[in-house]
Amino acid sequence: MLITLLLTLALQHPVQAMGFDQDKTVHHFPMTANGGSVEVDAKDASDEASRSAIRMHLKHIADAFAKGDFSKPLLTHGEMPDGVAELKRLTSSIRYKYEDTAQGGAVRITTSDPDALKAVHAFLKYQAREHHAK
Repeated sequence: MLITLLLTLALQHPVQAMGFDQDKTVHHFPMTANGGSVEVDAKDASDEASRSAIRMHLKHIADAFAKGDFSKPLLTHGEMPDGVAELKRLTSSIRYKYEDTAQGGAVRITTSDPDALKAVHAFLKYQAREHHAK
């Protein structure tokens, strides 16, 4: 019952789920040979509020993912994203590192495990599709 309520609130209010206005930001999910990244930027370079909120959210995400906690993507999307079961199972094989960027932040995801790499790429493809990222 509580999860249903939380999901309903998150889906109705994306700002509450992620902490920043989706209309003021842009998401990118590039993939690399050893992983990829979750990148979010404020569309307006002078939007300090969005930049700060992005950084706070992504720092939390990097820490949570490293612990195998993917509850934020569940709240944001109303379903568990592709690849998460494997990401949880292979937590010790994957590194999540937060970095500030000029207009926001990024979570760099790296692994040398082939199964973990498939899961990372599945997760990033899902995110790109859901966020209509280019």
